[in-house]
Amino acid sequence: MDTLIAAALPAMGWAVHSGLLARRLATARRDPLTGLHTRSGWTTRAEHLIARRPAALVVLVDLDDFKAVNDSHGHAAGDAVLAATARRLTAWCGPHGIAARLGGDEFAAIVPDPTHTPGPDTLREALAQPVEHAGRLLPVSASVGCCHRTDLPVPTLTDALSAADTAMYAAKGHGRRNTHN
Repeated sequence: MDTLIAAALPAMGWAVHSGLLARRLATARRDPLTGLHTRSGWTTRAEHLIARRPAALVVLVDLDDFKAVNDSHGHAAGDAVLAATARRLTAWCGPHGIAARLGGDEFAAIVPDPTHTPGPDTLREALAQPVEHAGRLLPVSASVGCCHRTDLPVPTLTDALSAADTAMYAAKGHGRRNTHN
């Protein structure tokens, strides 16, 4: 019996260690404020989807004048806007899409089939809804750029992000609170 216990203890130790390591890795791949994937965690999944899903849509979102929210209402208000943006983007993606906070006030998403979403204009409208914080409604706006996998000569995530980025800045060029494909 002692031999069995002596043999089982190292195995249990490794199992516990593996579980803790897996939890730490999962936490490191999530943004602590929004709960969304970070750039590295999202990129791996997004590369897989864009390579295998012919209808995939890549979306980039940049909050317009976000610095003004922080400057006027404080960083807690900015955090509330970021968290609300994350919730809205996740809801828009649905159960099969993947959203991420790339950093600062920039977000990304990939959906394997955009026909299962309400569309980019609906996303822009959702993101433009005011956010309640400390009894006040904070104005929010976002520029949204999209790239369909079918628009790319070679379907790579890098090219899709570049095209979505170009579209996002084109939307900004048409005035804030815009969407562009």
